[in-house]
Amino acid sequence: MIARTTTPLLSATAVAAALMLTGCSGVGGSGDDAAAASGPDLPVGDEVSTTADPALAALLPEEIVDKGRIDVAVDIPFPPMAMYDDQNRAIGFDPELGRLLGQKLDIDVSLNKQAFDTVIPSLQAGNNDLIMSGMNDTPEREETLSFVDYTHGGFAILVPAGNPKDVSTQTDLCGMTVSVQKATVQGELLRAMDCGADPVTVTELPSDLDAQTALRAGKSDAYVADAVVAEYVAATTDDGKAFDVVRDPENPAGFDPVYSGIGILKGDTELVDAIRQALQALIDEGTYQQVLERNNIGAYAVESAAVNQGSAQ
Repeated sequence: MIARTTTPLLSATAVAAALMLTGCSGVGGSGDDAAAASGPDLPVGDEVSTTADPALAALLPEEIVDKGRIDVAVDIPFPPMAMYDDQNRAIGFDPELGRLLGQKLDIDVSLNKQAFDTVIPSLQAGNNDLIMSGMNDTPEREETLSFVDYTHGGFAILVPAGNPKDVSTQTDLCGMTVSVQKATVQGELLRAMDCGADPVTVTELPSDLDAQTALRAGKSDAYVADAVVAEYVAATTDDGKAFDVVRDPENPAGFDPVYSGIGILKGDTELVDAIRQALQALIDEGTYQQVLERNNIGAYAVESAAVNQGSAQ
């Protein structure tokens, strides 16, 4: 389902350089001092909440327990997966599910804003423990990460309102210019399409909003993103009057459905198991589905918490 392309394993020098350029600022503050000052990030208002399970909390690695929190890399904004409300609070599926996992594991969670193309380096550098950013579970990424999968769905095509070029299927994009966010799986899929002498011209832009703006400005013929994102964009931009979603009856869950999930470095096996079991507890009690539905993506639920399903597709 959601977000984006393979980020290779980087050298320590490259990791450091990337993090110096992009930064990693906590949504509620990051680092020991900031985390202590901001306090625990808990559900508020009408957000879904849960209760701690001591048996699950006991599964957390000692270094996480000693630190007193789980640091989570989140690319914001990427609605409906992550965005800010009018109090600059991180909301959306990833932040809200992250808070639930923290509650279930009885540990604070720090949601740290991180550009998507540097989320993996931020784990390698030790600045974050998890990636919760709608990241697609792919065999290439599984060389570096383990995924606790939390959604399953495909990508969708957005076109200008009225669909002036009559796009009805993925193959209709051959010969067209399509805008996508940089470092996304969608870019790879479009470049790999068998279009003969008329390949798709893929325009990769820094953010998802930039890719949408390119379509609005007529600089691309279509915009491609994960289905849940595309549906949200179509429904909310200009009161639903700017874009149409291309709906292919043969692909009701979107084109090329994939699993997306929580990324954790492969060597952190204890943390992988703790997160997997905590997510399963949320699935069993129904709070996981509530968070999905609260963010209008209930159709993309997984039936159980499993690891690395992307390599089995």
